[in-house]
Amino acid sequence: CRRLSSNAVLLAPQSKQSGSKTTLTQTEPSQKLPSVPKTSRLISGQTSMHLFFSVGEPSGDQHAAHLIRELKRRQPNLHCTGYGGPLMRQAGCELDYRLTDMAVMGFIAVVPLLWRFIQLVRQADHKLKTQRPDAVILVDFPGFNWWIARKAKAAGIPVFYYLPPQIWAWASWRVKRMQRDVDHVLCALPFEPPWFQKFGVHAEHVGHPFFDEIADHQLDTQFVSEHRQGDQLRVGVLPGSRNQEVRRNLPILMEIVGRVSQQHPQARFIVACYKQEHLEFCESYISQHAPTLQISCVLGKTPEVIELADCCLMVSGSVSLELLARVTPAIVIYRCNRLFYWIARYWLARTLVEINSITLPNMLSQSKLIPEYVVAGNPQPVIQEITQTLNSWLSDPEQLGAVRDKMQAVRDEFVHTGATRRTAEAILNRTRSQQERRAA
Repeated sequence: CRRLSSNAVLLAPQSKQSGSKTTLTQTEPSQKLPSVPKTSRLISGQTSMHLFFSVGEPSGDQHAAHLIRELKRRQPNLHCTGYGGPLMRQAGCELDYRLTDMAVMGFIAVVPLLWRFIQLVRQADHKLKTQRPDAVILVDFPGFNWWIARKAKAAGIPVFYYLPPQIWAWASWRVKRMQRDVDHVLCALPFEPPWFQKFGVHAEHVGHPFFDEIADHQLDTQFVSEHRQGDQLRVGVLPGSRNQEVRRNLPILMEIVGRVSQQHPQARFIVACYKQEHLEFCESYISQHAPTLQISCVLGKTPEVIELADCCLMVSGSVSLELLARVTPAIVIYRCNRLFYWIARYWLARTLVEINSITLPNMLSQSKLIPEYVVAGNPQPVIQEITQTLNSWLSDPEQLGAVRDKMQAVRDEFVHTGATRRTAEAILNRTRSQQERRAA
């Protein structure tokens, strides 16, 4: 991976002591933003800029919400509508449908929702034709967003794909859809633009917004202080952000927790839940299957849990970037059904060129910085191996400190802020240019 853009602001640690946790701070003042007009009106009577968003993942809802706030900060009368989640609504986007409630993975899980997806595509098509927004912004969620891109392109509306799907890893043949239906790709990972550009797709590297969001997030210091009392070891458990992920992976996570607690009875385990229904499911499962363990479930405190933890056990996801930024060692696990696993392996064998990892910090560093496991069959061998690693980490502070030192080196090289700012600039500048051409 190439080093991230040199003009980004570093997220520098306050301390570089071996094995110590670090606190994120911005070490340089924010760069002065370029002057932008307070309105996008180019000729008398022209309406303000209208952007249509399509976002289907909970993490995408978070990234899009920050982007919308940055866009509106630069252009206060900006009108944002589309599909997304509650965070986007709070940021000022008028939601036509809460698409993040339909975030699922795998063909079998999608089938019951197909008719609703078709209806939403038709609804979007009608809106694009009648209201004609200035641009369409897509965030990940490719199975659905390919169709939105196709409808927008047919209507002659520019399409931006922010945080594109990782087709370079698992479906390179889908680059044809990018070529046909997407005007500009805004990439999070530094090796993505060269790959897209090989196929004639206009792409640029803006960085990952997770690093902006981590730097901006104010930790709940009272929560952190309360849970830091005592000298107990703390293990964070991150079961995922999708309902399907939580239900599939929690039994394995809890079996690992149970085994680790036998060797480390003084350790405390904190489960970070993304949604209320996840909290209810986790508490119910634990009360039935592990009532004697020192496990607590918390809602909406994932950054605090990562900051508190000596190490984490997590389901694969973009939150791994926060573990890297906060220099918290972790082990990643992901469970899928056997059919999906073998299909994925078949496609990976045919298309994988750049990366052979499912974890973003490993992709950035091109190393196995974070141990990762995919479970498709009998989980017991993986459970045993993860248990041994966690027990080793918790028994040996020096070993855990060595893992942190490796993460610190990768963090110093790759963790930078500024992605949201660069993305907003790219969208506004290109959309304004398109408006000016139309006005001319």
